[in-house]
Amino acid sequence: MINNRKHYYTQMPTYPVKHKETGEQKELSMTMSAYGEWREENPDWDKDWHAGVAAVGEVGEVYDKLKKHHPGWNDVLHAASKQPGSRVKPL
Repeated sequence: MINNRKHYYTQMPTYPVKHKETGEQKELSMTMSAYGEWREENPDWDKDWHAGVAAVGEVGEVYDKLKKHHPGWNDVLHAASKQPGSRVKPL
């Protein structure tokens, strides 16, 4: 029997961490809830803030991609912004 289902793979969030005493660094890939549990079980480790929180090009780029790939979406937002009490703003 052939399985025609599409397979969807989700990327797990990554967490760069650093050992407080030794300075050892590693990157964890797990769900947020699993990371919370890991943090409770490993108090000697902390988030490595020097590794950053967002890569260059991630912030603000979403709107540029939205305008480029779905140009009619701004027209929908513009029409929605004209409705009484609307807080919608076109891109």
